[in-house]
Amino acid sequence: MMTRNPARTATCKQLLDTYHAGRGTTIVNKLTFTGVGHRDVYNITAPFMYNGEEVLMGRVEERDSEFSQVFFFTCHDGVWRPRAHTHTYNLQDPCWTRIRGELIVGGVEVITAADDPHRITSWVTQFYRGYHIDSLTHFSSGPGTMKDIRLIELDNGSVGVFTRPQGERGGRGQIGFTVIPSLDELNEQTFINAEVLQDQFVPEEWGGANEAHLLRGGMVGVLGHIACFDSAGNKHYYAMAFSLNPETYKATPVKIIAVRSDFPAGPGKRKELEDVIFSGGLKRLGGGRAVLSVGVSDAEAYEIEIADPFDEYES
Repeated sequence: MMTRNPARTATCKQLLDTYHAGRGTTIVNKLTFTGVGHRDVYNITAPFMYNGEEVLMGRVEERDSEFSQVFFFTCHDGVWRPRAHTHTYNLQDPCWTRIRGELIVGGVEVITAADDPHRITSWVTQFYRGYHIDSLTHFSSGPGTMKDIRLIELDNGSVGVFTRPQGERGGRGQIGFTVIPSLDELNEQTFINAEVLQDQFVPEEWGGANEAHLLRGGMVGVLGHIACFDSAGNKHYYAMAFSLNPETYKATPVKIIAVRSDFPAGPGKRKELEDVIFSGGLKRLGGGRAVLSVGVSDAEAYEIEIADPFDEYES
């Protein structure tokens, strides 16, 4: 039986008030992309090193479409361009991690109606694995309509799995977690049976995990998002973080770490997405600082240097 967190679940508004009251210094950098025509690049991952070069993945998409591709990009003279001779994937919202030396890449595949290829009816998270970017192979699929599935190698070599159930178990979207011995156990039943973390979001709001970090001492730092609707039906997405004990499944309270107003005004995919940021990854710099990679208003990609949100969980 899951132990409930003792703290009362905070709403987006309460978390925002806390964030604005304690907001520290930030440094913002808009990323520039080329080689993708007039398409937008957003919902990027944090950069990672591969064969001596820095690589990131990004969602590449026409402004008026939800049909996207995931590209691998490398940076030259401050401009990110598609990595030469590298496969692209017909996915949304990429993620990556490393487990037992393998590169694990994921993203969301949209499913269309049989009688109308332009109408999206569902989506499935797909995972690929391998030791080389150029030879990744598909190995697992999430359940239908489940986004925000993330993986992490734990201290003992087992694999932590974050899920995002909805409906009867998850309402508008909760975060689930389970531990499996290896990637060979990553299957649909694993995702469905994951325990739902308690007291993270009030019923009217929702959230998900976007990236997981193994912290000193064995705790897991979770980068994610918390979201809500306003009375006009507009969405509000905020970057958030918390930590999780992978043995007890007990989580610390959610805290907001970045909001849309931290970034310059700019274009959005649709009006109801103006106040949306999607936390794609975090690079810890040391010295109490970190760089957060985000998609902004479903149209642009930014990096923002902030106080390291995981430091307090390692003290």
